[in-house]
Amino acid sequence: MTLTDLEPIGLDELVAKAALQTRVDRKYVLGRLDAAEVLAELDPTTRILEIEGARQSAYESVYFDTPDLLSYRMAAHARRRRFKLRTRSYVDTDEAWLEVKTRGARSTTVKDRFAYDTAHRDILTPDARQYADAALDGLGLRAGELELRPTLVTRYNRTTLFLPASGSRATVDTDLSWEGDDGRVLATPDLAIIETKSGSRTSEVDRLLWSHGHRPATISKFGTGLAALRADLPSNKWARVLRRYFRSDAS
Repeated sequence: MTLTDLEPIGLDELVAKAALQTRVDRKYVLGRLDAAEVLAELDPTTRILEIEGARQSAYESVYFDTPDLLSYRMAAHARRRRFKLRTRSYVDTDEAWLEVKTRGARSTTVKDRFAYDTAHRDILTPDARQYADAALDGLGLRAGELELRPTLVTRYNRTTLFLPASGSRATVDTDLSWEGDDGRVLATPDLAIIETKSGSRTSEVDRLLWSHGHRPATISKFGTGLAALRADLPSNKWARVLRRYFRSDAS
């Protein structure tokens, strides 16, 4: 079986059926051929998100950080207080969002977002800066003193699956590439990242991946991608994934 054999599900129905209140996310990194082998064994009742006839969506994210990469370093050193700031664009539908993700002293994660003009996705407008500053001030970062600029662009194609038996979902990201602010690009056409989003029980996709010997990995498209492009950055947190899956020949 291939993904083209699955019955479709619309976005509204997916949101209604898989709006998980308590969610556990797990990420897996594997070769694209290995991913296809695993996904070929999906339960036939699995459904695939389809929007206007398309079963795959192109994503682009622009991450903003300070010149000394404060956001990156907070993540790399697993600081209790940290933030991530990006615009996320849904290329096919010409939609974009500004997203601010913060983690406070009690390790609670808050993610806020608002609709954004795709024409401005690589800049922070005055309204966007005000919105971001309010969140960063809450971390005690004196946001008004921070210079925030585009640091990394990620691009990939995403397929979204709905698993009726557990009411969970999973995403499959392929054709991943990263572009640094110096113009260097890293492309990984043979790589796939599968992310499961389930409730208290593990999902069918988790168990299927485990049966093939795949285990959750520590990976961040922002952190791991920037570390792959910049060998001078601290990267112990993502060292295993970097060694196994990412080339060092970014150009």
